Amino acid sequence: MSDVLVVERTDHVETWTINLPDQRNPISGADVVEAFEVNVRRVQQDLDVRCVVLTGAGKAFSAGGNVNDMREKAGMFSGSPWQMRNGYRDGIQRIPLALTECEVPVVAAVNGPAVGAGCDLALMCDLRVASTHAWFAESFVQLGIIPGDGGAWLLTQAVGPQRAAEMALTGDRVDAQKALEWGLVAHVVEPEELLDEARALAERVAKNPPHATRMAKRLLKESRTHDLRHVLELSATMQALSHHTEDHAEAMDAVLDKRSADFRGR
Repeated sequence: MSDVLVVERTDHVETWTINLPDQRNPISGADVVEAFEVNVRRVQQDLDVRCVVLTGAGKAFSAGGNVNDMREKAGMFSGSPWQMRNGYRDGIQRIPLALTECEVPVVAAVNGPAVGAGCDLALMCDLRVASTHAWFAESFVQLGIIPGDGGAWLLTQAVGPQRAAEMALTGDRVDAQKALEWGLVAHVVEPEELLDEARALAERVAKNPPHATRMAKRLLKESRTHDLRHVLELSATMQALSHHTEDHAEAMDAVLDKRSADFRGR
């Protein structure tokens, strides 16, 4: 497995670390895109993985696109407009599609700057915890480009149209405290507490039956783009499946017996 995304496992929680600190953890390279897809496919098939924490090595969460490649018109930034269009579709856009389809909940531990596509990567996660050293910038416009990885949609979903417009049209930084006020992140902690806080949040998710958390995540995703009638119909189907799992029976027994539950993902 590629070392650009380091994977560690503790009980039911995995930590994924983007491991390109000298470049501030860009995610536009083919190897990074492939690493995300491979690991999403893997955890999808493993009910023992119940939550993922995503962070960056070094001082940055992610700088987004590789600016050196951008300047040199290399990699996904090379070729004619047609080729570049396909470069985005066949490259970095595979990451939001993979994380959207990933039913395992993902917690972003934003350890430092989350810039451009790096800001959008944090938004692709279900929950976000930020260090006081973190800041967010939808900075594409300052480089004369636009969010090419779905950021316009992701940002609007996270903070609403007015604040999304402010971030996308100015490209200005949003510090951790403002991100908390805007609902961009759920918690802000000191740098030395970040991974512990993110993992503790992940463990609060992972203590629940994996079928239930995966289906709940799917319903939350579906609610972004579908009406209530669609979500109700999908909820009825998923609820019927939930009632027939062994973990549901175990949860009920544990409640009535006043003991801790032992979920097996069945």
